[in-house]
Amino acid sequence: MKNGLNRRIAVARGTKKADLVLRGGSLVNVFSGEIYRTDVAVCGGKIAGLGEYEGRTVVDVSSRYILPGFIDSHVHIESSMLAPAEFARAALPHGTTAVIADPHEIANVLGRTGIQYMLAASEGLPLDFYFMLPSCVPATSLETSGARLRAADLLPFIKHRRVLGLAEVMNYPGVLHGEPDVLQKLKAFSHALIDGHAPGLSDYDLSAYAGAGISSDHECTTADEAQRKIRLGMTIFLREGSAAKDLEALLPAVTWANARFFTLATDDFQPGDLKRGSMNQIIKKAIRLGMDPIMAVQMATINAARHFGLRQKGAILPGYDADIVVIDDLKNFGVEKVFKAGKLVAEGGACIATIRNRRHARARGTVRTGPIDKQDLMVKAKTGLARVIELIPDQIETRHSRYPPLVRNGEAISDRSRDILKLVVGDGLKLALIGVAIGIGGSLALTRLVVQYLYEVKPADPLTFGVVALALTVIALGAAYVPAHRAAKVDPMAALRHE
Repeated sequence: MKNGLNRRIAVARGTKKADLVLRGGSLVNVFSGEIYRTDVAVCGGKIAGLGEYEGRTVVDVSSRYILPGFIDSHVHIESSMLAPAEFARAALPHGTTAVIADPHEIANVLGRTGIQYMLAASEGLPLDFYFMLPSCVPATSLETSGARLRAADLLPFIKHRRVLGLAEVMNYPGVLHGEPDVLQKLKAFSHALIDGHAPGLSDYDLSAYAGAGISSDHECTTADEAQRKIRLGMTIFLREGSAAKDLEALLPAVTWANARFFTLATDDFQPGDLKRGSMNQIIKKAIRLGMDPIMAVQMATINAARHFGLRQKGAILPGYDADIVVIDDLKNFGVEKVFKAGKLVAEGGACIATIRNRRHARARGTVRTGPIDKQDLMVKAKTGLARVIELIPDQIETRHSRYPPLVRNGEAISDRSRDILKLVVGDGLKLALIGVAIGIGGSLALTRLVVQYLYEVKPADPLTFGVVALALTVIALGAAYVPAHRAAKVDPMAALRHE
């Protein structure tokens, strides 16, 4: 350590060559809020200095932007359906170099063994996995889970160097009503960070919740809700994941005065979305929606590092970890190179680091069910109304509704006039109509350019436009209906066996 520090000081002073120099790029300085050209010198996995340096390895990043590695403030790795090693392989090319994970789902099945697996499987990877310990296993007393974790079960993990505190306290009614198990956990982790999960909470109840030591929330769905929680000292994670997309609704709550109390998070990210992008896509969307680019980068880097006490992460400054992202520009936000501790780990959208996937015998074979037949899937119609969970687009929250089911032979069966078939066809038709409307508008604008090539047809012939628009709509309707209809006819037992 001493020799490494001595050498880094020598490199910083320019008397020795750096291990790596990124030359000629534009640095996004998340402390000063500036963008300026400078070399970045790396020594022993740390940033040694900024300025003009010589290095053993020099990488030309002229006309490119140099950013700190991105930090995802809240994610459930299990939602990606990937082991930590494969998650790292997928996320690194998009610039994510650290995540704060809540292993709630695997703990719900395996308890302490699940947490032990996540810690072991994420060790030594070129992406830093930090953990908040699951606070609600099971989530409620009504849930059937494979384990029950109390404060005494969680406390031994707090000594682990990558465990930062207690994860989202979903049981906010338990906090407000002083349930003994919940209060024991809050007291046990009063010296550490405690993340929140309190959708819609306000007034006295919100004060009581925040006053219990809970320092953050990622469940805001409106700007007013975010502002209420910021006023009570909570850090807000702007969530933009696969299911919940709150970023656009919450942006009006962000100002230059309070921006340091906002971070970015994915929460739940499915494999298809992770393949297309990660934190880089959230930053890009925030910028597209009008957020200042430097502010957006700060939320994905230094803001998260400061909230979680990661003192040497989140910035490209002397002494900080050399977790570096090189992008093409601040609009497209295309990630070109990713360095972890000064080593190139991803380039051109591909992970080039050596990653070893660690298996854990006790984390396999956990789905154990008896024989299932059609009788098990039948629902008896007991009353005239069925309780329905109504989805809210791009939200995790749901509504409670009641609808009369379609009943046949005393059993509630699928009602195709209101089920997934209608949803798929409706969404497909909506997109088709938008496309047709745009196409007609564009065609009318372009007719002036092709009028000389037309024969016995008016440039804006209503019959031609109508027939083409109708044909395209019918084709789109068929393209949506046929696969949806085929899927609706699949035997449930066949689908279960396939899964």
